[in-house]
Amino acid sequence: MQTLSVPSPRVAVRASWDTQQRLSYNPNAPRKPPKNPNTTSKPKTLPTVTLSVATTRSEPSVLDLLKRPSSVEEIVERDEYYMGYERWLPSPPKVQKPRSAFNAASLAYIGDCIYELYARRHFLFPPLNIEEYNDRVTAVVRCEAQDALLQKLLSENYLSEEERDVLRWGKNIGSAKTRTKRRAGAAVYNRASSLETLVGYLYLTNVKRLEEIMLKLGFTTDSSMQLILEEAKSKQDSG
Repeated sequence: MQTLSVPSPRVAVRASWDTQQRLSYNPNAPRKPPKNPNTTSKPKTLPTVTLSVATTRSEPSVLDLLKRPSSVEEIVERDEYYMGYERWLPSPPKVQKPRSAFNAASLAYIGDCIYELYARRHFLFPPLNIEEYNDRVTAVVRCEAQDALLQKLLSENYLSEEERDVLRWGKNIGSAKTRTKRRAGAAVYNRASSLETLVGYLYLTNVKRLEEIMLKLGFTTDSSMQLILEEAKSKQDSG
């Protein structure tokens, strides 16, 4: 028996090796958002540093901030009544002896409010934006400004002996170390508190004397200074 031999086909095997390392595929990994072809990456630039020389500017004193034109006091005639109202301040509670009913801290508490009311009212005219209002009022109500105004009253011997006694009483207010007290110092802080105590005391006992003192310090106490001036000017022009 003859056997036929069938030649086996030749199979060529080609192999290739990837020399770059590939990470294994993770189906749970978050996908990167597609890049926007319209946006071009800008080269990072180092921030520019501008050297500026600090210049010292002298701030106006509290007395300069409260100054009004000299013609104001000459034109305006003060009256206890304006537009049918006796006073512009809210009526104080009736207290016979405030020093017996309240301590110095309580009077300084209400005095701080009344003092700031005078300051806000003083800067109401001419009309300003809120930021400028706040800047001017803050410059007057800070304890350093209150201390300067108190020194003005004491140096001119404007206060009575009773009022000086209230100042000494309010100067001894005990308070914790606040940020304002650390900034201005204990002595300045205590003197400012004594002025607030005097304002609160006079608000409860003698509003007329309070307005005299605030006018002496430079605060305007008329209901509307600008309207009164315009009315007085119009009368002068018509006459």
